[in-house]
Amino acid sequence: MDATNNATSGKLTVGDKSWEFPIKKGTIGPDVMDISKLYGQSGMFTFDPGFTSTASCESEITYIDGDEGVLLYRGYPIEQIAEGGDFLETCYLLLYGELPTAAQKADFDFSVTRHTMVHDQMNRFFNGFRRDAHPMAIMVACVGALSAFYHDSTDISDPQQRLIASIRMIAKMPTLAAMAYKYHIGQPFVYPKNDLDYSSNFLNMCFAVPCEDYKVSPTLARALDKIFILHADHEQNASTSTVRLAGSSGANPFACIAAGIACLWGPAHGGANEAALKMLNEIGTPDRIPEFVNKAKDKNDPFRLMGFGHRVYKNYDPRAKIMQQTCHEVLAELGIKDDPLLDVAVELERVALSDEYFIEKKLYPNIDFYSGITLKAMGFPTAMFTVLFALARTVGWIGQWKEMIEDPGQRIGRPRQLYTGAARRDYVAMSKRK
Repeated sequence: MDATNNATSGKLTVGDKSWEFPIKKGTIGPDVMDISKLYGQSGMFTFDPGFTSTASCESEITYIDGDEGVLLYRGYPIEQIAEGGDFLETCYLLLYGELPTAAQKADFDFSVTRHTMVHDQMNRFFNGFRRDAHPMAIMVACVGALSAFYHDSTDISDPQQRLIASIRMIAKMPTLAAMAYKYHIGQPFVYPKNDLDYSSNFLNMCFAVPCEDYKVSPTLARALDKIFILHADHEQNASTSTVRLAGSSGANPFACIAAGIACLWGPAHGGANEAALKMLNEIGTPDRIPEFVNKAKDKNDPFRLMGFGHRVYKNYDPRAKIMQQTCHEVLAELGIKDDPLLDVAVELERVALSDEYFIEKKLYPNIDFYSGITLKAMGFPTAMFTVLFALARTVGWIGQWKEMIEDPGQRIGRPRQLYTGAARRDYVAMSKRK
């Protein structure tokens, strides 16, 4: 393949045949060769398992530079957004492309707040689940079922219905997540309150009980808001690609988001913070950390430290820096000093940040390491971690889905394959088979 950084086209040569394809340039990041006509011209496909070298779409939403540790939402660094904004402002930015004015923000907050209630018949829907059902299983079912309750916003060709569906999803996801949590622990549902902000409302729905008043800690609410901001979008990851692929068929938005939740449930994707917490449980006490650090350094040992390093970020995960500070703020607010698991986490963090092996390999604690500790300290069971991830990522999925639907060049997704099965053969009657 022959192409230079300044070229507008590149040449692909196989044997004595060559084909020329256009080079597309993004605002920042690597250029791409548009091979959409490769099969038609050459009769060949490309082979790219995991699509790690393939741009599946054109997007204006999120940019990641893994080598430099950069994450931008609509061009804004994640550090600045997390420090200066709140989650609903981030939602507005991801959906509409610009930061809202004060009036736009107030109107957006009002719209989301007034859509937080779910249809009352959803309460009965929960009774069909076993009490020990995993909250993510409940979320997949309930979000998919929203299309049966809100079928007045499933026409994807209508911009107004797309807007209503987007607001409904952002508004109702915390209510459904809190209901899944309450059902999981056997407590009555708590209705949303319009006088609370987004994250405070979610904490109230999760931890308030009818028999006494619950006062939301501003520190915990702000910490949770930052967790939501940091998880809001992350470019074309597995679950986002799932939402786009489902949406490319014309499926309604509720079904698309349910598909994204199902994908996020996978331990290689959304379950990383839960895996990190399980690892801390396995280590048990701070005095065993050297033993497990040595196991992690041993190439012949299958043990791996969960919550360290990142597939995309080859440098420090920019979200982890923010999450580290937030984590310690939460621990200080709650006055947690005698939790063995958190003792292990704090000591492991100290060891990893000072150990030459981890520094050389750039195996820094990632966002999953800190978010798992933080959510546990707040009182959430590990089964709820991925649910909170899904709650936050919903706006990213919606933004990506909306962008895809409004792209005039979008087509139904249809990955190709390299077939390695049996060649053509004739059917053999049962009586003649040996």
